[in-house]
Amino acid sequence: MFEELLKSCTLCPRKCKVNRLEGGRGYCGMDSTIRAARAALHMWEEPCISGKKGSGAVFFSGCGLRCCFCQNRDIAIGDSGKEITVERLAEIFLELQKKGAANLNLVTGAHYVPQIICALELARGKGLGLPVVYNSSGYENVETIRMLEGYVDVYLPDLKYMEPELAAAFSHAEDYPQVAQAAIAEMVRQTGPCQFGEDGYIRRGTIVRHLILPGHTKNSIAVLKYLHQTYGENIFISVMNQFTPVWKNEKYPELNRKVTRREYEKVLNAAIELGIENGYFQEGETAKESFIPAFDYEGV
Repeated sequence: MFEELLKSCTLCPRKCKVNRLEGGRGYCGMDSTIRAARAALHMWEEPCISGKKGSGAVFFSGCGLRCCFCQNRDIAIGDSGKEITVERLAEIFLELQKKGAANLNLVTGAHYVPQIICALELARGKGLGLPVVYNSSGYENVETIRMLEGYVDVYLPDLKYMEPELAAAFSHAEDYPQVAQAAIAEMVRQTGPCQFGEDGYIRRGTIVRHLILPGHTKNSIAVLKYLHQTYGENIFISVMNQFTPVWKNEKYPELNRKVTRREYEKVLNAAIELGIENGYFQEGETAKESFIPAFDYEGV
């Protein structure tokens, strides 16, 4: 199935059209071989995803967005990651289920969607029954998201920018706002309103994340306004203050500090004023490197 899609790859909005089957690497930095850096129980997602059991997170290498402030830079640029087959990926899914994961959490897998679908088919045939979470930057092709219908239960995209200028500066993707908005619309179409089990875990739905960037609360408030006006209470919105400067940014010095408490409270107050009720916010000291997982090939 997936061979044809990789001969001239247009899986992500970059539409590089490289032949990944013959070793070509586009913007994501990956050829057709699956590379993953970690597959383990992850405790740091939203409460309805991680809970006390932990989410079965599979961190894929490579990324079609590659923001200049990325906290997972080691895997985003492809420096970390073990080569695995589709068959091994299916085994990993089943191993996470055996470990008691609340769900299967596919982190930054856009460039591997065809292979992921094949692995899910194999794993389902061997008893995989976990809800599947698709954890994404939001920079997605609608056509690729449509391929996932029937395979993904919960979408967990970012909506990083409403300002094209910021998207161009920080992610080299001036088209990010409209691309992400279209992708999220398709995600919500597939899942409908959020549904939760009696245990509090989400079973189906879309949770949109937004990471506040230091010095850019105006962008954050615009994101919240758009999401609430467009989807109301049909989605949950997760407002994050965990921005962590992991290296010195010479070009954009505002990114060399954490988000202040005043900035975070300004955005939260805006959320309250907008009438957002279905949401999550972070308490305590979340902007720490300790919250960035070790990409040490655990579980791969």
